[in-house]
Amino acid sequence: MAIEVGAKLEGKVTGITHFGAFVDLSGGVTGLVHISEIADNYVKDVKDHLKIDDVVTVKVINVDKDGKIGLSIKQAVDRPEGSAPPQRERSGDRGPGGFGGRTGGPSGDRGPSGGGGGFNRQGGGGGGGRPFNKAGGGKPGFGKPSFEDKVSRFLKDSEERMSSLKKNTESKRGGRGAKRD
Repeated sequence: MAIEVGAKLEGKVTGITHFGAFVDLSGGVTGLVHISEIADNYVKDVKDHLKIDDVVTVKVINVDKDGKIGLSIKQAVDRPEGSAPPQRERSGDRGPGGFGGRTGGPSGDRGPSGGGGGFNRQGGGGGGGRPFNKAGGGKPGFGKPSFEDKVSRFLKDSEERMSSLKKNTESKRGGRGAKRD
């Protein structure tokens, strides 16, 4: 039997790893269900969802030319037309104020010291490393920044942190070129 992309098959779980599970299909053919294709919600440990010898329904999502077969359990589940899979809770969605324990006003102020070890971003809006969107009330923008935008933002932040660090260390040593006795 030829395995085709899009086919739904039944198989038996033969092995579990930290990155997924191996499923034996008919005829001794084995495919891999990646950890991201096991369930609609976040899967921290494959063993929480599957056990060896479990019989599962899988959908073939790809077949490489070297014979590797990619499978999905979550795509094999039939959903009514128009219903979306449940949304995963993202680690950044922790309500107003950003990440737990840090508090700050809308401008990113965290007291006179300028921040508790985090980045001191202009227009911070609660930390977390995401850009502040003034129109969206502190929520991140929907447009994904390009790689070049991310690199340029990283370089700018890095240069600001380095200059701040140099100023602080020079003032503690008494300035540049100060002689020690």
